[in-house]
Amino acid sequence: MSDYKELLKDYIIDNFLFGNAEKLDIDTPLFEKGIIDSTGVLELLAFIEENFKIKVKDEELVQSNFSSISTIEKFIQSKNNHT
Repeated sequence: MSDYKELLKDYIIDNFLFGNAEKLDIDTPLFEKGIIDSTGVLELLAFIEENFKIKVKDEELVQSNFSSISTIEKFIQSKNNHT
């Protein structure tokens, strides 16, 4: 598992699942399972921008970029490859 995935998973477990890691793997649908809601996305976004040193544009703030740990990691990698 990449560093991105580990950091994201730890953050989501600590902040949204209150330490209950059983419900989360890298492909768990975060919105469909009710793990993250619209407010949670803003918290997650702030964490991503601060920890991965990227800036997420408004048009990139779509569910397909943040639907699971896997998709978030791919999004971060694409941002890092194009900056």
